[in-house]
Amino acid sequence: MSAAPRRRAARGSFDYRPLLRRAGILLAVSFGLSLVLMTYLFGFSDGFFGRLLGSTTVLFTLLAVTFLLVVPFVNWAAEHWFGRTWAEAPTPQPARRPRAANVPKATNAPKPARYAPRHSEND
Repeated sequence: MSAAPRRRAARGSFDYRPLLRRAGILLAVSFGLSLVLMTYLFGFSDGFFGRLLGSTTVLFTLLAVTFLLVVPFVNWAAEHWFGRTWAEAPTPQPARRPRAANVPKATNAPKPARYAPRHSEND
C-alpha cells in the first residue's frame, strides 16, 4: 500500500497567507476596541462576554469589508478603468478670466460693526 500522491498547488494558485494575516490583524484590532468600549460603557456586569462577542463581530465585519473588499476594489477599478496615466497625470489649472477695468478690487477687510443703541428704562 503506497501513500496517496501529494497534490501540488497549481502554478497560479491564490496565496491566502497575506489575506489571513490581515484578517488576523483586523480581528485583534476589533477585539481590542470592543474590549475597551464594552468595559468603558458597561463595566464587567452581566452579559459582558455576550456583548463583547457581538461587538467584536460587528466591528470585525465592518473593518474587514472596508479594508479587505472596498479599498482593494477601488484601487483596482481606478487602475484598470482609468489607467495608470490617469492617476499620474498633472491636474490642469483652471483658466482665469481677466478682471474688468471698471470693477473695483474686493477687499478682505471686515465691514465695521454698526452701533446699536440700547434703550434704558430711564429714557
